[in-house]
Amino acid sequence: MILHIDMDAFYVSVEERDDPSLKGKPVVVGGSAEGRGVVAAANYVARQYGIHSALPMARARRLCQNLVILRGRHRHYADVSREIRKLFNRYTPLVEPLSLDEAFLDVSASRQLFGDAASIGRRIKKEINDELGLVASVGVASSKFVAKIASDIDKPDGFVVVEPGSEQAFLDPLPVSRLWGVGKVSNEKLNKLGIQTIAQMRTLPQDSLVSLFGKWGNRLWQLANAIDTRPVVPVHRAKSISHEKTFASDIDNLEILQSILMELTENITRRLRQNKLAGRTVQLKLRYGDFYTITRAQTISEPTSQTREIWKRANNLLVANYQSHAGGLRLLGLGVSGFESDNDEQGELFGDEDAARQTELDVLGDLLHDRFGDAALRRAIDLKKRATPGQK
Repeated sequence: MILHIDMDAFYVSVEERDDPSLKGKPVVVGGSAEGRGVVAAANYVARQYGIHSALPMARARRLCQNLVILRGRHRHYADVSREIRKLFNRYTPLVEPLSLDEAFLDVSASRQLFGDAASIGRRIKKEINDELGLVASVGVASSKFVAKIASDIDKPDGFVVVEPGSEQAFLDPLPVSRLWGVGKVSNEKLNKLGIQTIAQMRTLPQDSLVSLFGKWGNRLWQLANAIDTRPVVPVHRAKSISHEKTFASDIDNLEILQSILMELTENITRRLRQNKLAGRTVQLKLRYGDFYTITRAQTISEPTSQTREIWKRANNLLVANYQSHAGGLRLLGLGVSGFESDNDEQGELFGDEDAARQTELDVLGDLLHDRFGDAALRRAIDLKKRATPGQK
C-alpha cells in the first residue's frame, strides 16, 4: 500500500507556525506587489479571495486589500522538509519526494511493525502535527495515482483511505479534471462530448482517447480505469536538479512566465551551490493547457552554478520556444544536469573578471537570501532585465 502525504499550504503554514499572530489572516508567500512578483503559496484564508499560486502579486493585493505578503525563506522550508523526511523514514525507507511538501511512501513491508497502511498514515499525520506543528493531508491507496487524489480530495487536514478493490468506485463520480493531464482545454474537449465524470470517460474506447489526445490518451484510459503500476522510487544521488511549477490557471503572459522562471533559476542554482555542483546542460519544460509538452535543452561549454549563466540559457529557451497562440502554460519546469564538482573557481573557468564577480555575487546573494529573503528577489529581477535587452 502507498501513502501520498501532502503538506497543507506548506510555505505559509511554516510562517504561521513561526509567527502565530499570522493565523486567521490572509497570508501569501512570494514576490513584491510593486514589481513583477507572483504568489508562490497562499493560505486557505487568502484562497477565499480567489488568490492562488502563480497569480501576479499586484492582482492578489487588489483582490484582498489586507493581504499579508511575506518573502520566501527557501532554506528554512528545506530544513523543515528534511525534518518531515526523517519522520517518514521511521516507517519506511521507500520514500519518493515530489517536492519539499509532498512525497509517496510505500509501507507494504512495514505492516508487521506498525500496523496497516491506514494506521501508519494516521501516526505520521499526528507526529507531523505534534512534533513539527504542521498539518498534512494523507491519501492511502494501492497505487500512486489513487493515493494522490485521495490526499487532495478532502483538503485541508484530510485523511482518505481507498481500500483495495474499491478504486473504481472511488474514482468514477469524480470530474475528469481530476485525471493527470486533463487541463482546461482537454476538459472542454471532453465536456463537448458529454464526458464530465471519470465513469463517463471509461465508456470511451481507448482508440477514441488516442484520437483526441495522441499517445497521452492511452495513459488517460489507464488512469480512468485505475491502472497505475508505477513503484515508489527512493531518491539516490541526483543526476539532475530540477523544479517545476503547475499553475492553478493557465498563464499566457511571457513577462509573468519569465518572472516565475527566474524564481526557478534562483532556487536551482542555490541548490547547486549548496551541494558543490556545477552543471553543463539546462533543460526547459513547457506544458500547455491541452497537455501538449515541449522540452528543450542547451549545453554550456563549461559547467557552472552561476545564476546569471543558467538564467541566460533558460530565458533564451523560453523566448525561443514559447508560443502564446497555442494557449497558456499550465506548467513550467527547469532542470540542470551534466554535473561536475564545483571547484569554487568559476571565475577562472570563464576567464574574465565579470564571471568572477558574478560568482562572488551569487555567494553573497545566497547569504542575504538565507537571512532576509527579499534581497535575492530584487537581484533576480535585475538579472532578468539585464538578460532581456529592451524589455521594460
